[in-house]
Amino acid sequence: MTAATLFQWILASLPEITVITGACVLLILGQLVRKGQENLLVWGSVAIVLIAALTTLLLASEVRPAYSGMFVADRFAVFFKFVFYLATVLTFLLSRKYADIEGIGSSEYYVMLLFALSGMMIMASATDLLSIYVGLELMVLCTYVLTGFLKRERRSNEAALKYVILGAVSTGIFLYGVSLVYGLTGTTQLDAMAAVSGDPLDPGLLLAVVFIVAGLVFKIGAVPFHMWVPDVYEGAPTTVTAFMSVGPKAAGFAVILRVFLNPLVAASDVWIIVAVIAVVTAALGSFVALVQDNFKRLLAYSSIAHAGFATFGVVAGGADGVASVMLYLLIYAFMNLGIFGAVIMMRNGDFSGEVIEDYAGFAKSHPGLALLMLIYLFSLAGIPPTAGFFAKFYVLTALVERGFVVLAVIAVLLSAVAAYFYIRIVMVIYMREPERAFEPALTPFVRATLACTAAGTIGIGLFPEWFLRLAQHSAFGG
Repeated sequence: MTAATLFQWILASLPEITVITGACVLLILGQLVRKGQENLLVWGSVAIVLIAALTTLLLASEVRPAYSGMFVADRFAVFFKFVFYLATVLTFLLSRKYADIEGIGSSEYYVMLLFALSGMMIMASATDLLSIYVGLELMVLCTYVLTGFLKRERRSNEAALKYVILGAVSTGIFLYGVSLVYGLTGTTQLDAMAAVSGDPLDPGLLLAVVFIVAGLVFKIGAVPFHMWVPDVYEGAPTTVTAFMSVGPKAAGFAVILRVFLNPLVAASDVWIIVAVIAVVTAALGSFVALVQDNFKRLLAYSSIAHAGFATFGVVAGGADGVASVMLYLLIYAFMNLGIFGAVIMMRNGDFSGEVIEDYAGFAKSHPGLALLMLIYLFSLAGIPPTAGFFAKFYVLTALVERGFVVLAVIAVLLSAVAAYFYIRIVMVIYMREPERAFEPALTPFVRATLACTAAGTIGIGLFPEWFLRLAQHSAFGG
C-alpha cells in the first residue's frame, strides 16, 4: 500500500474520522463542563456534525472507493449521511431541556449519539458484508446504552434488556448468513459476490440471503422482527426514541438497498419474501396502532407501518424504486422528528405528554403548536399537500411502473387504515375540552427544531419534484 493510496482512503472516510475524533475529544472536554454550562455540550456536538457535513459535501463530487473495496464515498452514501446529520443535530437540539428534566445531560449522552452517527455513516458507505457488520454493531451498541439511559426507570431498563437480547439474536442470524455467503462464494464484497457465484437460485445461496435479510429487517423494525419496537420506543428517553425512529431506520434501509440491488440477490427468489414482509409489516403496524392509548407506543407501531411502506419501494427496485425509498426516508425524518419534538416539549414538571388524552383541547390553549402537530400528523397520514403524501405517491408510482399493481392497491388500502389513528389524535386536539392547564417546555432549541421540521414537511410538499430529482441523482443508476 502506497502513501497515495492511504491518503485516498483517509480522504474518502474523512467525515467518519471527523465524527469519531470529535466524539473522543468531546468525551474528554465534557468532564470540564460545569453545571449550568450544558449548552456547550450541545453546541460542541452540533459543531462536530456540521464539520462532518461540510467535509461530506466537499467530497461529494466523485466516487471514492477505499479500504480494498470495503468502503465507498458515493452520491448514494452522501444522501443518507445528510439524513443522519439532520436526525442527529435535531436530536441534540431537542435534548437540551429534556436532558435536564430527566437528569441525563452528561457528555456521555452526546458522545453516544455521535458514535451511533459514525456507525450509521459507515453502514451507508459499506460495500462489504464485514464493513456493514462493523458499522451495524457500532450503531446498535450505542443505541443499547442510550435506550437504558434512564437508569432509575424500570421500563427503561427493561427496554434496554429486551433490545440487547433480541439485537444479539439478529446479529447472530446476520453473521451466519455472512459466513454462508463467504463459504459459497469465497468473498464478502457485494460486487464480487455476483461475479464469482454460480446459479443465483442455488439453495445454499438462497438460505444465506434469507439469513442476511432476517438480520437486516430487525434493524428497521419489520415483521417478524418487530417485537422490540413498542417496548423500546416506550421505555427509552423520548429524545433517543426520536433519534432511533429516523437515524438507525434510515441506516438499515441504506444497507438493504445496497444488498438487495446486488445482482446476486436481485436474481434470486428472495423478492417474494420481501414483498410478503412489506405487506405484513404495513398491515400489522397500521391495525395494532388503532388500539393504542400511549402516544409513544402508537408512534412505535406507526414506525413499523412506515417501515413496511418504505419496503414496498425496495420491492419495486430499479433507480425509481431506490429513489422513492430515499425520498421517503428524508420526508419521514422531518415529519417524525417533528411529531416527537411535540411530545418532548410536553415533558415539563410532572406532565409527560405520553398519553393521547394529555392533548385534549390543546388547540384551544396553544393554537400555534396544535397547528404544527396537525401538519405533522397529516403528513404521517399521507394527506395532500403535505410531504408525506408525495412520499407515498412516489413509492406507489414505482410499484405501478414495475407492474406490482396489486401491491400498490394493498398499500393504498393500508394507508387509509393508518390515516384513522392520526386523525383520531387530531380530533382529540381540536374537538375536546382541555382537562388540565400546562405549559410546554418551549426552549429556543425546541422552537428551532419545530421550525426546521415544519419547514421541511411543508417545503417538500410544495416542491416535491426538486427533492425527487435529488434522490434520483443520488440513487444507483441515477
